[in-house]
Amino acid sequence: MSLLDVAFYSFVVVALIQVVYYGVLFGSFSFKKKEPSKTQSVPISILICAKNEAENLKQFLPSIIEQDYYNFEIVLINDASTDKTLEVMEHYSEKHNNIKIVNVRNNETFWANKKYALTLGIKAAQHDHLLFTDADCKPVSKQWISEMASHFTNKKTIVLGYGAYHKIPKSFLNKLIRYETLLTAIQYFSFAKLNMPYMGVGRNLAYHRDEFYKTNGFIKHIKIRSGDDDLFINEAANSKNTTICYTETSFTSSIPKKSFKEWFRQKRRHVSTANNYKFKHKALLALFYISQILFWLLLIITFTLQIYWELAIAILVIRLLIQYLSIGFSAKKLNEIDVLYLLPLLEIFLIGFQLTIFITNIISKPKYWK
Repeated sequence: MSLLDVAFYSFVVVALIQVVYYGVLFGSFSFKKKEPSKTQSVPISILICAKNEAENLKQFLPSIIEQDYYNFEIVLINDASTDKTLEVMEHYSEKHNNIKIVNVRNNETFWANKKYALTLGIKAAQHDHLLFTDADCKPVSKQWISEMASHFTNKKTIVLGYGAYHKIPKSFLNKLIRYETLLTAIQYFSFAKLNMPYMGVGRNLAYHRDEFYKTNGFIKHIKIRSGDDDLFINEAANSKNTTICYTETSFTSSIPKKSFKEWFRQKRRHVSTANNYKFKHKALLALFYISQILFWLLLIITFTLQIYWELAIAILVIRLLIQYLSIGFSAKKLNEIDVLYLLPLLEIFLIGFQLTIFITNIISKPKYWK
């Protein structure tokens, strides 16, 4: 067998791996019919940890306060802010008796550690069912709490939600950010459906306080600055206690980064955190990413050297068709359908972007995150 044959057959194997991911693994979420909304209600404590978020609290906190739900409190955690965050919190707490403030000051042991601040907030919460979001997040409807809370049962004590980003017209960066967010959601929703939950996003995440104490809180990764959401879920979630919520009224929407430099810094943190996932999760995610790189690389080689290029075109069409169907169905569920128009371009650009981050993190470890 010649090297050219090896290259082509490698391309076939990589394409098959991609088809399995998009058609089977991701298909467990993409092709799943929407489940009817449930009616179960439990008292909820909403936790928002804010550091120098005065303006965002002014803009987005009212959408939390105005939620249509029978029994909820809002725990506002001031994480050693140096702006007017605490003043804004106090302003709203004076007007609404269901707002509780936890004012956290820096100490030598947990200096500028969000996990320490969140721990104090969780302990101060009145209710056992906790719903988390960020200061720059806005629920897309007044039914956000009721939708997320309805998925709690005696067995399901962790609820993974979708945290979207605001849409900015005619912005390639915005579409890229939302495509990456969509792809990440497809992955963690799909793995949860396959009884292998591995992460959630702090922009929209709920769990019972008992889950926090079972894992001794964030103690295993307390020294890692990020990961209060995904690392905690990676440790606490399992096939029996985790469920997903993806009804459109349950989404939150956040302010996206407006420059590649800011987004690059944010994603460096996320990639660095993922290194601490369980091995099986890292292996599955790595295989998907590596197969993406190899698919396009081997496709280019196949076309350039004209190795069975007619078959290569057929394989490309099949792979793209399955990818479009898989991502398309998910994008419709998660209200991100417009990213489909640039799908191949967004995919290739994201692959290069992520590869740059991996290399940068190897050369220079991230030490500080805002």
